Amino acid sequence: MVSSPAVAARQWRQFLSGGWGWRLPLVLLALSLAGCASDPIDTRTVDSLAPLRLDDRTLTVAEAQGRVPRPDLLSLDQPMREFVARYTGGLGNSRLVLMSLHDAVRGVGALHLAYDPFADGTATDVFHRGTANCLSYANLFIALAREAGLEANYQWLEVRPQWSKVSERVQVGLHVNVVVRLRDGKRYMVDIDPLPSSDIAGSQDLTDSDAEALYYNNIAMDALGRDDLEQAWLYLVRALQLSPAMSHLWVNLGAIYRYSGQHEEAERSYLQALALDFTEYSAMTNLAVLYGLQGRQEEREYWLAKVDRHRQSNPYYHSWQGDAAAAEGDWQAALGHYNRAVELLPHDSRLLFSRGLIYYRLNRLDDAVVDIRQAIDSANLYSDIQLYQLQLEEVRKARPLGT
Repeated sequence: MVSSPAVAARQWRQFLSGGWGWRLPLVLLALSLAGCASDPIDTRTVDSLAPLRLDDRTLTVAEAQGRVPRPDLLSLDQPMREFVARYTGGLGNSRLVLMSLHDAVRGVGALHLAYDPFADGTATDVFHRGTANCLSYANLFIALAREAGLEANYQWLEVRPQWSKVSERVQVGLHVNVVVRLRDGKRYMVDIDPLPSSDIAGSQDLTDSDAEALYYNNIAMDALGRDDLEQAWLYLVRALQLSPAMSHLWVNLGAIYRYSGQHEEAERSYLQALALDFTEYSAMTNLAVLYGLQGRQEEREYWLAKVDRHRQSNPYYHSWQGDAAAAEGDWQAALGHYNRAVELLPHDSRLLFSRGLIYYRLNRLDDAVVDIRQAIDSANLYSDIQLYQLQLEEVRKARPLGT
């Protein structure tokens, strides 16, 4: 799918306490005390990480440099160059180049790529295999787009957190897609597995090195899922050498250390993740698990309260509570939760629209009109604006004549 300014994604893998998954689940049960124990590891000293101790051997950071292959994720072979020339040659308009290339990659008549969440790989791998997940698709499209003269780069998309009713766990998705900037200044997003716009909470650019680090991270997490601590650690260290400021990688490193029984090193890794991003909930959760294993209950309880404060400051937590109340038909309670959500994030079109629907169910039609109008003014996507306008007409029809 290619659109402007649509959103899309690729899920990448991160360890969570008690398991691991594709959508990067982060469990909001506990936080840990940043600053207890030793000082966090400096991001510039990845090479001084403690060795991984296994039953029959010890692995050093130097081995990661020597043993982990470094494929060129964006390399092209001759058939790929010919493909670009065939479908974009002679097109002077950069937008036409983008559209033609996209149609050729996804269209039935050319590559006709199929989505496979397990299909990692380089651009060349994807081109000849015909399947891709979102990260490997980004590798392919960026390589082809740059060959066609387009400015194409990786982009990180953060998905709005979603709580489950059991234990108030939260899932936060972190995804990667492609952003193409044309000569006229317009930006287009390209992806293989688009997400609804309402699920997107934010975005930021990624460097090629960051994307390569995520590639190694995925291999590491697959290895951890197979209990192959050696491969997991080597590839994770290689990822950190490329992107030491990426907090999620430190969380995964800590998980590997914890599985090897190196609790002090695990704690240092989790603390480093929090030093880089104090909202890194998976680091908090894994630390809580670690402290539980060590019997450090006072620290665990301290951060449980800290987590609750973080949760209460999250507008999406309150919207989740509002949705749960609405599902039970308690519209007054739903309104209270959405009032808090909108107070925390007053210009979010989805929150405003949802509160407008609650007002509508409560027969507070004037308030519903105000919120839905504001949602229309705040929305960025045409599809959202259309939806909001249709609902606004429904609310207006329900109002008494003359109001």
